[in-house]
Amino acid sequence: MNWIILILAGLFEVGFTSCLGKMKETSGSEMYWWLTGFLVSLTISMVLLVKATQTLPIGTAYAVWTGIGAVGTVLMGIVVFSEPAGFLRILFISILIASIVGLKLVSH
Repeated sequence: MNWIILILAGLFEVGFTSCLGKMKETSGSEMYWWLTGFLVSLTISMVLLVKATQTLPIGTAYAVWTGIGAVGTVLMGIVVFSEPAGFLRILFISILIASIVGLKLVSH
């Protein structure tokens, strides 16, 4: 169950970084809505991370959490923010995904 909580924490990390990206593209009241989404997502992500680390090793949990956030944020950048998706970028994201899966497999 704590692996599911950790995955959710990582997805909320993607949420707060995506809100951060949208905040820089907007102004006025719309920017404050993205700021609110950022703060809510950040809070939920941290609370879930704390919950997951109650039974998972902190080093593994933090690495998986940041890995999910990194992969998800890069994918959001490609899909939503029109960032480039070159071969090397996709290769290294794939390596990062393999590393996250590897950490899961060797953790108790």
